[in-house]
Amino acid sequence: MAKQTIIVDGGYQPNTVTFKQGKPAELTFKRVSDRGCVQVVQSKDFGFKKELPLNEEVTFNIDTSKPGEYGFACGMDMVKGKVVVE
Repeated sequence: MAKQTIIVDGGYQPNTVTFKQGKPAELTFKRVSDRGCVQVVQSKDFGFKKELPLNEEVTFNIDTSKPGEYGFACGMDMVKGKVVVE
């Protein structure tokens, strides 16, 4: 299984991650500071919205069945990132 971790520190680091089409994938978010509006992460493309507790990991299974670029953002839709499936 492909795994990627995004550190949330007032933004997303990295803000773009890439997975291979058709291979199982997990994306983990870890919020390490109270800066910014990133206490929640959401993705309309993947159908998730979840609070990110400070210094805890939150993991999502990513659908890699179709290639493309899929977005995620903070709860206010101001800080954004993307998942690329190729």
